[in-house]
Amino acid sequence: MANHTILDKTVSNKYDSLPQPKDKFLATYVWIDGTDENVRGKTRTLDKVSYSTRDFPMWNYDGSSTYQSLGSNSDTYLKPVAVYSDPFTGGQNKLVLCDTYKYDKTPTESNKRYSCKQAMEAAKDSDPWFGIEQEFTLLDMDQRPFGWPKQGFPAPQGPYYCGVGADRVYGRAVVDAHYRACLYAGLNISGSNAEALLSQWEYQIGPSRGIDIGDQIWMSRYILHRVAEDFGLITTFDNKPVEGNWNGSGAHANFSTKAMREEGGLAEIEKAIEKLKKNHLKHIQVYDPKGGKDNEKRLTGLNETSDIHTFSSGVADRSASVRIPREVAANKKGYFEDRRPSSNCDPYSVTEALVRTCILDE
Repeated sequence: MANHTILDKTVSNKYDSLPQPKDKFLATYVWIDGTDENVRGKTRTLDKVSYSTRDFPMWNYDGSSTYQSLGSNSDTYLKPVAVYSDPFTGGQNKLVLCDTYKYDKTPTESNKRYSCKQAMEAAKDSDPWFGIEQEFTLLDMDQRPFGWPKQGFPAPQGPYYCGVGADRVYGRAVVDAHYRACLYAGLNISGSNAEALLSQWEYQIGPSRGIDIGDQIWMSRYILHRVAEDFGLITTFDNKPVEGNWNGSGAHANFSTKAMREEGGLAEIEKAIEKLKKNHLKHIQVYDPKGGKDNEKRLTGLNETSDIHTFSSGVADRSASVRIPREVAANKKGYFEDRRPSSNCDPYSVTEALVRTCILDE
């Protein structure tokens, strides 16, 4: 059956080539909806090109259609917080990441950035750096992993991770397009690779300081959804897209402070890991949007994961809750990797929890 979600690009190209007025540009406002997992976006025309959020006005939308308000009081507000170049419409057009606020101008429940920014400000003297490894899976319109047989399964895991070849890698064109789009937008994307599950991929954002990592992860997700849309595919951040002996998807968080990066920093890393051990349950509850229930499907102690109920750590151990890279142990300074966050996590919640536990001792 034809996939009617894919429109003829030769038709749209005719309109894309029309010259845009020099005194006008498109600003696509992007925000997180009430599911705490999905992004929305809508576009407006503005007449002052800028990268400063001060030059982008607040806007409103129907929050009752995004699970963020009642229909009887539906106006919800968008406050621009970060601006990027738009890889889809090009030119001087912009993507604008926004916070969401209720009618009384208090943050919506899905606005996790508000409290995260407060934590980052309190911890700024420690100069926290983050890098997030975002895993995802490409699906076809039947919600089946892209390229998988409609009946049955592909060969077992083994040849797909960082694989090469038409029988080992599905969807590379989407991933390459996303990479270039993120670079164009100005995101600090630092790598990508095919993952262990066929049609599962990963890209990395960072290192980034403070609140910037959450902003960039959310915008990178929006860009990924848009790129996949152009190819007629679906992006899922489901923690366990296929039940059984298949890898799930996570968003491993790499974290360091100034003291960890300096000589003797390994001792600071070990202190932070001890704090994480004491606060394991608290972190599990904020590391996925459903209070840990999503992560139960992935953190089983199998398929390169730790057991969700038990905290563990180790050098070069990908079955641990927290991994210290081997070169960090050898150099006695650097960073650690928290492997517990789910692929559909809110990066603001994850990074805030790391800062409040490891730096602010809360």
